[in-house]
Amino acid sequence: MSNLKLGVEVVSAHDLNPKDGHGSCNPCVELHFDGQKFRTTVKENDLNPYWNELFYFNISDPSSLHNLAIQAVVYHINKSARSKSAIGKVQISGTSFVPQSDAVVLYYPLEKKNVFSSAKGELGLKTFLTDDPSLRSSTPLPDTEFFQDYQSEDGIPFPKSTSIYRESRPDSTNTFHHLPREQSQHNSSVFTVDEMKSAPQIQARFFSPSSSQQPFEFQLKETRPTLGGGQVVGGRVIPGEKPTSTYDLVEKVEYLFVRVLKARDLPSKDITGSLDPYVELRLGNNRARTRHFVKNQNPEWDEVFAFPIERLQSSVLEVLVKDKDVIKDDFVGMVNFNLTDLPRRAPPDSPLAPEWYWMADEKGGKAKGELMLAVWIGTQADECFPIASHTDSTAGPTGSLLNSQIRSKVYHSPRLWYVRVNVIEAQDIIIADKTRFPEVFVRCQIGAQVFKTKPIQARTMSPLWNEEFMFVAAEPFEEALFLTVFDRVAPNKEETIGRVQIPLATVEKRWDNREINTKWYILDKHGVPEEDKDKKKEKFSSRLHLRICLDGGYHVLDESTHYSSDLRPTAKQLWRPSIGLLELGILNADGLQPMKTRERKGTCDTYCVAKYGQKWVRTRTVLNNLSPRYNEQYTWEVYDNATVLTVAVFDNSQLEKGGEENKDARIGKVRIRLSTLETGRVYTHSYPLLVLHNSGLKKMGELHLAIRFSSTSLLNTMLIYAKPLLPKLHYLQPLSMMQLEFLRNHAVQIVALRLSRMEPPLRKEVVEYMSDVESHLWSMRRSKANFSRLMSVFSGIIAVGRWFSDVCYWKNPLTTVLVHILFVMLVCFPELIVPTIFLYSFLIGMWNYRLRPRYPPHMNTRISQADSVHPDELDEEFDSFPTNRSPDLVRMRYDRLRSVAGRIQTVVGDIATQGERLQMLLNWRDPRATAIFLVFCVCTAMVLYVTPFSVLVVISGFYMMRHPRFRHKMPSATINFFRRLPARTDSML
Repeated sequence: MSNLKLGVEVVSAHDLNPKDGHGSCNPCVELHFDGQKFRTTVKENDLNPYWNELFYFNISDPSSLHNLAIQAVVYHINKSARSKSAIGKVQISGTSFVPQSDAVVLYYPLEKKNVFSSAKGELGLKTFLTDDPSLRSSTPLPDTEFFQDYQSEDGIPFPKSTSIYRESRPDSTNTFHHLPREQSQHNSSVFTVDEMKSAPQIQARFFSPSSSQQPFEFQLKETRPTLGGGQVVGGRVIPGEKPTSTYDLVEKVEYLFVRVLKARDLPSKDITGSLDPYVELRLGNNRARTRHFVKNQNPEWDEVFAFPIERLQSSVLEVLVKDKDVIKDDFVGMVNFNLTDLPRRAPPDSPLAPEWYWMADEKGGKAKGELMLAVWIGTQADECFPIASHTDSTAGPTGSLLNSQIRSKVYHSPRLWYVRVNVIEAQDIIIADKTRFPEVFVRCQIGAQVFKTKPIQARTMSPLWNEEFMFVAAEPFEEALFLTVFDRVAPNKEETIGRVQIPLATVEKRWDNREINTKWYILDKHGVPEEDKDKKKEKFSSRLHLRICLDGGYHVLDESTHYSSDLRPTAKQLWRPSIGLLELGILNADGLQPMKTRERKGTCDTYCVAKYGQKWVRTRTVLNNLSPRYNEQYTWEVYDNATVLTVAVFDNSQLEKGGEENKDARIGKVRIRLSTLETGRVYTHSYPLLVLHNSGLKKMGELHLAIRFSSTSLLNTMLIYAKPLLPKLHYLQPLSMMQLEFLRNHAVQIVALRLSRMEPPLRKEVVEYMSDVESHLWSMRRSKANFSRLMSVFSGIIAVGRWFSDVCYWKNPLTTVLVHILFVMLVCFPELIVPTIFLYSFLIGMWNYRLRPRYPPHMNTRISQADSVHPDELDEEFDSFPTNRSPDLVRMRYDRLRSVAGRIQTVVGDIATQGERLQMLLNWRDPRATAIFLVFCVCTAMVLYVTPFSVLVVISGFYMMRHPRFRHKMPSATINFFRRLPARTDSML
């Protein structure tokens, strides 16, 4: 029999619904799990009860734990009626259970027990798994409890209590006995309530609705690492130890740096008298080697190697020079270093000067040749750290050094411009067939971006289009603008009339909306550039009238508009000064899922990519490690805090043989919006890496980051909120949404192409994943999530409407009377309405200050509808465009989409019907209804002229809040009149 048990600690509840009719209740909690029922003691007349009672459930089948769930129901005990009524419930899935060492107190909003009940408040629970054999399942309390035989309101007997805590009389000190929590303890322990309240506890509180909760494993976890500046607690660095360098957001890791520069006067080893030298470094089990030179006795390597001090297993560094041979490499000489004698350095110290060392032979004697080296101990703040070959990144699967694929690098994306091309007209079009009028159009092209004007039949051989197109281009301008004039001689046949090539470097730039002068360009039928001055000019030549400019006043969107990391215009003349500095420390990843198999073991070769603005950073690749440590720190200048930092983890697939064609696999992504960060606070959290696959949601591991946003000027940071989000030209000459989406896709492709040409390349799939290039594609899951978000936005208005309905129906007479008094006061003093609203908003904001979130927002599986998505909807989301699925499956999805669209169509039609009925009041479509409405308008106008407006408002308000005995269930005459009005539905086919 399994010893695995589920521990549930019922801590407390807050803000419960009153149930006894006197503004209070007698709550207790009933727990249901795996066929077992336990309950707590009853707290009389307490809307904020504390239990601190612990229960243990037996788990019959641990393999099916993920299919089980624990349900906690809060009941109100009615003594006089000997019954119970539900206040609310909480249900926790078995996938959320964690070991006891990781368990924390979570506060869950209470949900309705059934459709007809109401619920509010929170219940604090702590659930965990334990296999301690000394623990036994909970036992019931004595049968003498007064609620032993109570019946619930629906006739269900109240279960027996199995609480392992006991509460004494209310007037005595509350003591609680609990089972031992450690295996070595066998006697019960006694704690007072005050001691238990004062004991430190790690608590995680939810302030969002229950619909936005997600399992604990998918939540953000705050950490307290010891960084370069000291230990971080609550976002602040503990004073005492001051940072020794600017790398204060990463853990201080010491490295042994070895810089191998060159050698001279090396001896020859081969029969031919040549030498193919290379250097091999040995430090215990760690090995590293330089590249080899062919037939060179005075080689120059200039390579740097870094060995983590914490992983070293030897105190002696051996530097060997060898001659590469076919069968066995020959020994040339060696130099030994004792690690205890090496110097230590840290910036801003100057680099250590290299020295010439005489080499020794295998017996310790002097060998021929000298080796220039520099050996020291430093940290990741050393300037050689980015260019060094790391021992955890050089032992590739093929045994070769793949420095071009594994080193950390900083990239800068190209500067993007919008190219505005206005095709006005053509002149003196020449065609071969003189018997017909040509049907002429112009094709404009920059790289893969192609636009065409409308075909126009040129009766005067001078067609006029006056059409404008927008392109995107990157500096340096490698591609020219091509404009080709075609004549459509048949439906599928076109003849070239002429072409012009315009280098973008010669195009005029602007950063405002001033008018650009037009130019005439001579068309060349043979494609000879216009700059060729030696070509023969014809007496009569076709010309094209154009207006072209590079618009630098726009911000070129190269990422999703919701996650933009930069909002500055292209022209640097329009840039505002920076408002702060963003610092990111990429500490480590933990619990990563294996992405490949090597030596019959699952492993992965991971690196991180961070993007903010035009600056991309890539950490070094850590090989064969499911818990890699990076400890690399980067900084960005911040120009607008309404931007997003994106960090992603990838598995390097380029290290295998023939891996150039493989794509780097996605492991997960983290987004952090800078406006949610407090100034100067250090955020150290472990972010879950969540990826949505065809098979469903999967947690790939966790990424540990340290983030700090520092503001250079608080005033400038505050003033930025009053300035427009985008540059001015976006509002003076706005682009359509279709234009922006088209240009964004091409901008992403241009950036991906440029970054893939750098060394090491930042591959296309990495850039597309970081830029959310697929965010515009259809997804049923996203549609449901957006609809849920929309309903959440209106939930406040709906709640106010329900509250006002309760006031109108006198559900709480005292509240209704108070609302009447407040209503009369506001009518008598209308000048207090607006100040009261603002004062009430201020009080709400101040009240919520103590509940403010202390961590950046992270991806929520419940809001994203990722935890309950149907497998077919996931398959549809990851389908290619156009689809490659079977016709039957596509037909089923099309029918499903038609069903959803039909419901939306009905809702839109109903809204349109109500609006048309309002229009029909005065257009005499229904003459009798219009006549009645006109008579009503005349009578109402006469009454309003002689009656004070405040009196009418008071009468109307009292009428709306009249007592239910003066109401009837039939609709009012006004509603009946409105529903009888005609609409244009009669004209619909």
